[in-house]
Amino acid sequence: MNTDTAQLLIVMISYLVLLILWGVYQGRKVKSTSDYAIAGRSLPGWVAALSERATGESSWALLGLPGAAYATGLLEIWTALGCVVGIITAWALLAWRLRDEAEKFSADTYTDYLAKKHSETGKWIRIVGSFTIVFFFFFYIGAQFLGGGKTLHTMFGIDPKLGMFLTALIIVPYTIYGGFRSVVYTDVVQAIIMITTLIVGPIAGLIYLSNHPELFAQSMITAIEKAGPGYVSLSGSFSGFMAGVAIVGGFSWFFGYLGGQPQLSMRFMAIKNKKQAKQARNIGIGWTVIAYIGALMIGWIGLAIFGPTGLSDQEYVMPAVLLTIFPPWVAALLMTGAIAAMISTADSLLILSATELSENLLKPVLKSKSSTDSLLRSRIITAALALIALLLAYISPANLIFTLVSYVWAGIGGTFSVVILLSLFWRKYHGRAVISTIVVGMSFTIIWISTGMDKLITARLITFFIALVTGIVTALLFKRKK
Repeated sequence: MNTDTAQLLIVMISYLVLLILWGVYQGRKVKSTSDYAIAGRSLPGWVAALSERATGESSWALLGLPGAAYATGLLEIWTALGCVVGIITAWALLAWRLRDEAEKFSADTYTDYLAKKHSETGKWIRIVGSFTIVFFFFFYIGAQFLGGGKTLHTMFGIDPKLGMFLTALIIVPYTIYGGFRSVVYTDVVQAIIMITTLIVGPIAGLIYLSNHPELFAQSMITAIEKAGPGYVSLSGSFSGFMAGVAIVGGFSWFFGYLGGQPQLSMRFMAIKNKKQAKQARNIGIGWTVIAYIGALMIGWIGLAIFGPTGLSDQEYVMPAVLLTIFPPWVAALLMTGAIAAMISTADSLLILSATELSENLLKPVLKSKSSTDSLLRSRIITAALALIALLLAYISPANLIFTLVSYVWAGIGGTFSVVILLSLFWRKYHGRAVISTIVVGMSFTIIWISTGMDKLITARLITFFIALVTGIVTALLFKRKK
């Protein structure tokens, strides 16, 4: 092992050990299933905001978006714009409303809120909604384990299967012990590291390029020669109708943020009061704008340094840039942002799935005699789900996992965004319409993507409007069940 790798390993291990200890410490404050599922709906605004942003960005902001910017140039601005506008809309219009609704209905989970809001069909909303979320998030969690194995293999040469196990070993103990509370407070640490990376990296990168002007010029010339002017065009290499398709496809990420990602909406629901909700809104929006500018800049700086063909894997442009412009130990410290992003998503998905299964599917059947029994049941289910997700990651082909994950943002995001929006803003929307929206939205997404139609019009866009039409028509055709 060379010195650079040793420094990277020491920094990474130190960070992960401290993270686990912090998560366990927060878990000591969990005394009830409400604490475990939603932190007793008492989160300070800054905690909720940082946790929501760390969970929402996943490794997307550290690996995915910089990689896309590196591969496509200015075209990726539309994706960033769709995400940023969606996040701002969610914080400005939905966050405080969901917080108030969660308090009004004493809701401890995402589906619990919908079931209590539309109590006339609450039982079936719990079954259909929770089953849909748990099933698809199984694979989402498995994908995070796969991503962890891949990252550790690339950075340290660890066997990917061992890397998956180590990733689970980091995440699972404090998630089982402290539930939502541990997850949220570890997210805070990770959000701080992520935003630090996305601020410091671009600034240092621009300084590096200013000291190597010939490098920037040569790289951009090569990019234009090999790929044409698409890198410096807002429509990429597309023109006419296809340019519109590319732009709309990028912006379509907007729709998934409108309350349709349960792991994000739970942060809104857990905020302590309206004053804290305003604080959370300001922090969440500010973090987002800075982070997305930084992520795009890292991708473009990578294009300037390495050229369009300089990297074998576009999604490793961020680590490559950091290792080029910083000493190894500084790069290692900032690269923990990628690990942090992955962990913040995996633990959030795990606890969400566990509480949905425990509180909405099993609790009505296994009536606990005490809060201690319910808390123990929640922890056992969390452990079981983690084990199943890890096994899925081991035995399933990687392409199967990631293909199913592609359904999550379109299917879960587009469908449940409609359910949340209509539940909040339209009094005529009722329980039977909720169920039909979920069933039609998810079924349509699976068919649309499976038949290849997603390549023509992205399911992130079309699912939202199909679900919206379904919800409105059903609500108007059928009267509210009494």
